[in-house]
Amino acid sequence: MNKINLTKTGLFVSCIIGSSTIYSQDRPNIIYILADDLGSGDISSINKNSFVKTEAIDRLAKEGVLFSDAHTPSSVSSPTRYGVVTGRYCWRTKLQAGVLWGASPLLLKEEEPTVASLLKANGYSTAVVGKWHLGLGWQNIKNDAVADFEKPISNGAHSVGFDYSYIMPASLDIPPYIYIKNGKQTAPATRIIDGTTGYNFYRKGNIADDFDINNTLDHFSDVAVEYIEERAKEDKPFFLYYPLTAPHAPIIPSQKFKGESGGTDYTDFLLHVDDVVARVVDAVKRSGIEEETIIIFTSDNGCSPAARFDELAKIDHDPSYIYRGMKADIYEGGHRVPFIVKYPNVAKVGHVSTQLTCLTNLYATCAEIIGADMTENEGVDSHSILSALQGAESTSDIAVVHHSVDGYFSIRKGDWKLIVAKGSGGWSDPKPGKEAHDAPAMQLFNLKDNIAEDSEYNLYDIERDRAHDLFIELTTIVDNGRSTKGKRQGNDVHVRIMR
Repeated sequence: MNKINLTKTGLFVSCIIGSSTIYSQDRPNIIYILADDLGSGDISSINKNSFVKTEAIDRLAKEGVLFSDAHTPSSVSSPTRYGVVTGRYCWRTKLQAGVLWGASPLLLKEEEPTVASLLKANGYSTAVVGKWHLGLGWQNIKNDAVADFEKPISNGAHSVGFDYSYIMPASLDIPPYIYIKNGKQTAPATRIIDGTTGYNFYRKGNIADDFDINNTLDHFSDVAVEYIEERAKEDKPFFLYYPLTAPHAPIIPSQKFKGESGGTDYTDFLLHVDDVVARVVDAVKRSGIEEETIIIFTSDNGCSPAARFDELAKIDHDPSYIYRGMKADIYEGGHRVPFIVKYPNVAKVGHVSTQLTCLTNLYATCAEIIGADMTENEGVDSHSILSALQGAESTSDIAVVHHSVDGYFSIRKGDWKLIVAKGSGGWSDPKPGKEAHDAPAMQLFNLKDNIAEDSEYNLYDIERDRAHDLFIELTTIVDNGRSTKGKRQGNDVHVRIMR
């Protein structure tokens, strides 16, 4: 094996003598696995007291870097996915609160830069397999209220940089239940399926004959594995974005894992998710591309109450780990998530990085890895973490902005976090409108001393100057249309910081 040094990154290009396969570690394959509603406490490499042992995910952490201070830009699904794909905070768009639905139009603007379009322009094959939840170009009927699920889709994943797409529109509890391959339904959603309640909750709506809710996770895994195996035969690097449907409701572990954990359906489902990761990793190894493939594993937000926290408490399993709150909240439990990166010969093996990072950082990190220049309007909220992967801990105080389901903001810088709300901003108590009438207008926590965000140690009234400085920085990030250095950019709509 010959090695050619690259002075820019210190990486190398490797050529396999006597083989037609040529790869380079400055243009590695990139696989991004995004779990759905998985909490920090659900991973045993983070939560040593986790009821389940997530062996495949733990192995990935041992072979790569585990970030202990990683966050989603939002505490719910669609906004986080927008941030992952674009490197831009979603609250800069028209989606100021909540999530999209199955019949929602595409959230991304026409020709908006994405990680997929960036990599595609630099010689990558690009694909998305799994839960999309960023809207689609449905052809609507009945006063634009109901989509016609049988007509072709005008735009979606296939129109924003993905060469190949095999997706479902939204979450597994939101109709239509239909597979869409490269912008075309694989079967028309002509039937109506009744909704359910409880653990297996999903909404009534249109479903296609080839769609089996109970088998969707494994079906997408089959497609993802097949994609990896096929691309591995080519000389061209690939990017696979694989957003899972689990462990989001409905909580439906397959028969193989039913009862396997000895706990609840949710802990069984965690084993199922771990198996998905194992299948992806095994496909990479089996295809002979392990040394030139980055594998990233993370989640779109914290755990949902659909997991039934009361039942999990009986077996001493806390999906939010040591953090306050849950999915939808502005508290840490809403947006602090597992984040693991395996990057052979580059990432520091077994390293636990304490660097603050956000899922919007994928865009700039990919750009630095492949040596691509970013234009002024690309990845405006994305900072590269390549140096952190190599073991360096950043000394700069880069601020990260969080957003709750109801549109409440917080800003994090160093150890300090300012929450522009009196309560959770989401589903935990105190919920919006239910806060104590005499509660401080904002919450200021030193997370180094108060990682649990205990309200008794809200320092807002004591550290007013610090709170003021953080609020001004948040306002500047909003008004500048970017949190990175560069020319001022516009937001799509007026952004309301105070609610």
